[in-house]
Amino acid sequence: MQLLRNTGVVAALAMLCAFAPGGAFGQGAQPGPTLSAVRGKNMLDCSANQGSPGFGVPDSRGEQRGLDPDICRAIAAAVLGDANRVRWHVLTSQARIPALQSGQVDVVARTFTWTHSREVNAGLQFGPTVFYDGQGFIVRRALGITRAAQLDGATVCATAGSTNELNLADWARTNNIRVQPLVFESNEDTRKAYTAGRCDAYTLDASQLAAFRTSLPAGEHIILPDIISKEPLTPAVRKGDPQWFDIMRWTIYALFLAEELGITQANVDQMLQSPNPEIRRLLGEAGDTGPAMGLDRRWAYNAIKAVGNYGEIFERHLGTNSPIGLERGLNNLWNRGGLIYAPPMR
Repeated sequence: MQLLRNTGVVAALAMLCAFAPGGAFGQGAQPGPTLSAVRGKNMLDCSANQGSPGFGVPDSRGEQRGLDPDICRAIAAAVLGDANRVRWHVLTSQARIPALQSGQVDVVARTFTWTHSREVNAGLQFGPTVFYDGQGFIVRRALGITRAAQLDGATVCATAGSTNELNLADWARTNNIRVQPLVFESNEDTRKAYTAGRCDAYTLDASQLAAFRTSLPAGEHIILPDIISKEPLTPAVRKGDPQWFDIMRWTIYALFLAEELGITQANVDQMLQSPNPEIRRLLGEAGDTGPAMGLDRRWAYNAIKAVGNYGEIFERHLGTNSPIGLERGLNNLWNRGGLIYAPPMR
């Protein structure tokens, strides 16, 4: 009985230590393997897209621009204090998972759909969804097609290694529609094939089709209204390093919370003086949210200062004032009718 009482005391002390400053989950957590590696090379290795307007395209200097690259920059700023410490790895859809599994990249943020097989079988761990999408079709207006059901007998371009190929097969089988898939290695090759008239339709996430249409002659192509899948586009890391998963996940949540709390890239310095307890915790003026993950207290401040809040990132690359011209829709904050939601920062 005395042994049991002593064991209980030891367990209680261990729990108190874990949550006390300097404990395993408290201030000054020790860096895990991925955080140590990233700091050791002073660089975040991140996926890059071959060219998906709004989500990731190289500029004239080879720097990636889009929603996904800004997620990588936010993580680099949170971890290294410098959003420019990102090394881009241009990956095809098929190469994304092996690159993450092998350690070639530290995070994949590249129009990456969260699925059961990728998380369970491939050993990946997905963070918060950064864009809620669905797969659609684009066709030439001259074909007179207005609904996806009219694609019976059509040749449809798709990209290998993406969910689009499987979704197309499932949709055709479910609806008893015969389609002839024409599959290419990369989105760039697929777009070129559609543009050259090698297929009747091109199937891809609807947001990316909207971006692609901006490069085509105005009025000659239409995106059909039918959405045939759910595509939660979500950054991922390797399983097995919970600290790195927390860092990736909470950096994205910090961008969500910043929009909800009215913190922008322009006013983040002023917000350091806010009396709001949640703002103070988010920006490192109170609490130990950063040190608990092995980061600086200003981890979230650094991320927001580098790229802005989630709404700013969306509007810059995808919103109604961008060339893509998308409404927020499901990608609005939860309190504005959307699905973007972050747990409390406490």
